[in-house]
Amino acid sequence: VQLQASGGGLVQAGGSLRLSCTASGGTFSRYTINWLRQAPGKEREFVAAISWTGKGTNYADSVKGRFTISRDNTESTVYLQMNSLKPEDTAVYYCAGRSSPFPIATTQSDYWGQGTQVTVSS
Repeated sequence: VQLQASGGGLVQAGGSLRLSCTASGGTFSRYTINWLRQAPGKEREFVAAISWTGKGTNYADSVKGRFTISRDNTESTVYLQMNSLKPEDTAVYYCAGRSSPFPIATTQSDYWGQGTQVTVSS
């Protein structure tokens, strides 16, 4: 499966962005999708995950209550709605697929997409 993240950009602190992860090839509905991010000079970190059906989700503590992950299997797309953005959310955001039904908090994945830059100004 090929994954492509989009929707990044420059936003002021307190603003919102919605990222999209679109898949092609494979059976999208059989992959848990994780959003990960990597800031300059830092390791890649887990942000959010959503199960095959979309009924199970998981979030990093740093984004709970601000970010919402969702998916539309008919469109082979996963979304990350990011509200109340902070400068520390600045990073390249990646979506990644795992051949597992469980939305666990991990940076390990079977498939990776190209990232999209999110920059939050103070």
